[in-house]
Amino acid sequence: MAAAMSASDPNSYSEPEKCKVVSLDWDVSIDFDAHIIRGFAHLKIERRIPSDTLVLDVHKLKIEQVTLQESDEKLPFDISNPLNVPYGSKLTIQIATVKTDSFTVSIKYETSSTASALDWMRPEQTAGKRQPYLYSQCQAIHARSLLPCQDTPGVKFPYTAKVRAPKVMTVLMSANRLGTEPVVGDPDQLTTSFSLKVPIPSYLLAIAAGDLESRNLGPRSKVWSERELVDAAAYEFAETESMLRAAEDLMGPYVWGDYDLLVLPPSFPFGGMENPCITFVTPTLLAGDRSLADVIAHEISHSWTGNLVTNVTFEDFWLNEGHTRFVETKIVTALNGNPLFWDLKAQASRDKLQEAVSSQIASGEEPYTKLVPDLRGVDPDDAFSAVPYEKGFALLNFLQTLLGGAAVFDVFLRAYIEHFKYQSISTQQWKDFLYSYFSSQADQDKLNSVDWDKWLFETGMPPYQPNYDLSLARPVLDLSARWAAQPDSNLDCFSPNDLENVSSLLIKEFLSSLSSVEPQISLAKVQKLEEVYHFNSVRNSEIRFVWLRLCLKVQWREAVPYVLNFVNEQGRMKFVRPLYRDMYAWVEVRHRAIDNFLAQRAVMHSTTVKLLEKDLHLTD
Repeated sequence: MAAAMSASDPNSYSEPEKCKVVSLDWDVSIDFDAHIIRGFAHLKIERRIPSDTLVLDVHKLKIEQVTLQESDEKLPFDISNPLNVPYGSKLTIQIATVKTDSFTVSIKYETSSTASALDWMRPEQTAGKRQPYLYSQCQAIHARSLLPCQDTPGVKFPYTAKVRAPKVMTVLMSANRLGTEPVVGDPDQLTTSFSLKVPIPSYLLAIAAGDLESRNLGPRSKVWSERELVDAAAYEFAETESMLRAAEDLMGPYVWGDYDLLVLPPSFPFGGMENPCITFVTPTLLAGDRSLADVIAHEISHSWTGNLVTNVTFEDFWLNEGHTRFVETKIVTALNGNPLFWDLKAQASRDKLQEAVSSQIASGEEPYTKLVPDLRGVDPDDAFSAVPYEKGFALLNFLQTLLGGAAVFDVFLRAYIEHFKYQSISTQQWKDFLYSYFSSQADQDKLNSVDWDKWLFETGMPPYQPNYDLSLARPVLDLSARWAAQPDSNLDCFSPNDLENVSSLLIKEFLSSLSSVEPQISLAKVQKLEEVYHFNSVRNSEIRFVWLRLCLKVQWREAVPYVLNFVNEQGRMKFVRPLYRDMYAWVEVRHRAIDNFLAQRAVMHSTTVKLLEKDLHLTD
């Protein structure tokens, strides 16, 4: 019989309205041979109403013992619904004998070797090929495979940690690193200690361990990676402190202490993950010219929008990503120094949203195009898309225009952060605060004119479609129009000089414009584009992605090996999933794509594998 889900979160069993985790002390060892983390999770609990049970989320964890730390009393426990995927199981601990409303349970346990939160890499899968590598990805609901917890963003807690690992490995966590000390009796092991005083949700717990080095980026920042990449990464992310200061100017002091970056192995499925104190990033950002550092501005923004003010459930995920996309765009526009850069980025956001909406409608997932979707019975990973980012940005941009422009809305944004910091909130709480802040009758009339149901709860594109000033992109848009209009028989009028000294962002815009031309440009033109501009040799991953999609769109067979190389050399889902979907849609190369996926799946991240199986129709 299936266990009931939480009354407060459709993706968790936990019952924080009865008993709530208020802090974590994590004391564990990493076993690289067995691919297991084992040890203790000491959870401080506050009983909020009379209750005989404490309910936690677990997934494939082996629970050996639960004790009351204050008395060493063994507490009975039960694990129900052991086969429920993706939600894992419900761990129910009996606390009827516990007389106080504040107490600590100590849970001795070990993870599964197939924990969905953990990616274990053999030495040969790393850049240096010297040591194995471990990294975690707990968002959305994978923390329950790392430790017993209330795996809902509605519960936030500070934590400390002691992690034992071979001394040849460097251990990092989403916390301030306090130092290392030898393990008594085992000279080959070191214990690394961590502390994070700011409360976080479980999905922001993060750990990494490998053959790592660091370089200083600024007064509070380092970049970590394997030595083969660390100097390139230090160059790429040299503007980190400038981005931090721009974010502080907008949203207030940075409260987390360190802001480090960790460049992960290529299998990492995301562009970045905003783990506190140490953002995890994909090596696909290493373009060599700092042109993809916008992702760092995005992850820095999360230090306020998402980490400091958190969505109470993943149905409210747009509060996290929509605000972060909005703030990121403000930061990069300010650093660019040209206000028209905002329009260029906003247009790109709308294009991403249109593609995401069209893709989800085509795949029968239209309900996920709502800004606030219903996730009852749904794995949040399955609902993940550009929608909360770009539709959320669209709503905030609309409200900014409606309520007086950036000068007014920036003050609101800072007040919003200040009011809700350290909390997890719902969309309704956000809306209530918006109304309370803009309290004049004129502003109330403007807010009442908004079709809130359509914005928040209806599918498809939003009801606001502004006209952006794209004059910054005019040269490349004109070049795109020339390519579209030119007969296939007369393409020698184009030369490499066309794109000389043109930024990577505008080259991407050029290719995106060509991709959307109606009628579709010809295969002959795509072949000539390669001959003139040599896009197959470009290092920038964003340009490569748009270029390869264009090649697949016109069904250029000679481009397929380049596509397969790209999806094999990195696992970023933003790139990999659309390219696999495009290959699947091309019947002639469908089996080639499937065969490639099956050959590569063992070295891919588990989340990427699960979603690609769906994209390639390999699961029901």
